[in-house]
Amino acid sequence: MYTSGTIPLRNRIGRVLTIWTPEDKAFWQREGRAIANLNLWISIPALFLSFAVWMVWSVVVVNLPNIGFKFTTNQLFWLAALPALCGATLRIFYSFMVPIFGGRKWTAISTASLLLPALGIGFAVQDPATSYPTFIMLALLCGFGGGNFASSMANISFFFPKERKGSALGLNAGLGNLGVSAVQFVVPLVITAGVFGTLGGEPQSWVEGAEARQMWLQNAGFVWVPFILASAIVAWFGMNDIASAKASFSDQAVIFKRRHNWLMCWLYLGTFGSFIGYSAGFPLLIRSQFPEVNALAFAFLGPLVGAVIRPFGGWLSDKLGGAPVTFWNFVAMALAVLGVLYFLPSGPSGGNFYGFLAMFMLLFLTSGIGNGSTFRMIPIIFLTERMREAAGKGEAAKEQAVKDANKEAAAVLGFSSAIGAYGGFFIPKSYGTSIAMTGGPEGALYVFIAFYITCIAMTWWYYSRKNAEMPC
Repeated sequence: MYTSGTIPLRNRIGRVLTIWTPEDKAFWQREGRAIANLNLWISIPALFLSFAVWMVWSVVVVNLPNIGFKFTTNQLFWLAALPALCGATLRIFYSFMVPIFGGRKWTAISTASLLLPALGIGFAVQDPATSYPTFIMLALLCGFGGGNFASSMANISFFFPKERKGSALGLNAGLGNLGVSAVQFVVPLVITAGVFGTLGGEPQSWVEGAEARQMWLQNAGFVWVPFILASAIVAWFGMNDIASAKASFSDQAVIFKRRHNWLMCWLYLGTFGSFIGYSAGFPLLIRSQFPEVNALAFAFLGPLVGAVIRPFGGWLSDKLGGAPVTFWNFVAMALAVLGVLYFLPSGPSGGNFYGFLAMFMLLFLTSGIGNGSTFRMIPIIFLTERMREAAGKGEAAKEQAVKDANKEAAAVLGFSSAIGAYGGFFIPKSYGTSIAMTGGPEGALYVFIAFYITCIAMTWWYYSRKNAEMPC
């Protein structure tokens, strides 16, 4: 047995780390930090691609009517929402995969799975006879990208010590989230040219006003294929599995008995659910409310703001505490939705796109910060809870408490991300339902405000008030 500070430099079998003690400062400085950072920087591009494939339908659906697919507005909102529904459901299972299979193996395999929807979209949009059910199936396959987030965050949480988890998870998620903005920026560019030559297929023709145009919508899927292949290979040969992170499903299932698991799922639905839901529905919402505006010229801005600010949310929470940051974030989000209502065409302002855009930028900003702050709260909550139980029982009990807390926190990070991802379905679908029933999205927006009020109350009562049950 190795004691603190005496762990040799290379304790691994192949790509498996047989000894991993990041809380040991000597170990961390000597070799832990370099290994953890290597795994983090391989994880980030894989997660980036996962988000890009997951959200590609938010751009594809805007262009389907241009090339002859006659779907209703509600059908288009369904296609935008289904990847989130599938991704959220897959996250429930992906949450538990890293301790079962290992982070390296699962990252490589799950990244390679993105080839299915990327190639499928590329071929399907070239055939004008492709049916709506086929598009539904492809939208569901894009959920593979959404599922990857749960396993990615669980994996990275094992590599870093407590005081660095917020920043590390913020970087992984924040830079990974950039895939949402990237897909809404890159796809409108690559579909305007035959970037793959004859290999990419023939263009589609469409008429805008008196002008005839060509579009290679298949590039929305094909453009990600070489990057997915490269990322999967690098993950397989460059990342590590951690032996001490191994756990069966039954070992991890204890989180379902933990009250704070369910509380944090609700709060993360408010932060990440808002980010991914607004990202998925933003282009179509702009198009439906401000038809004179080119939606794709602005849609990428919101996800960009939310993704870039997320690491700052983790860093700020490391400094100020996750609960206070989360509390004030939800207050700002509720106020921002009121602002959106004010600037809608049916609102008191009579409609102002730039006011509407500014309020959504505030929503994306605060959802990004909240993503970082809530994920910083989770490891602290479970470490505190397990250490309280081990108090007075000796050093062995404390060491076991740390191991148990890390495994539980990793499972909760993944599981809460699964619940949070359902926001990617409910938000765009709520828009579509509200528009179909009332002619506008106002009904959905009022529901969002009510939800944020519950998040404000919950955060204050359990985590941020004086004498809270679990201050963090």
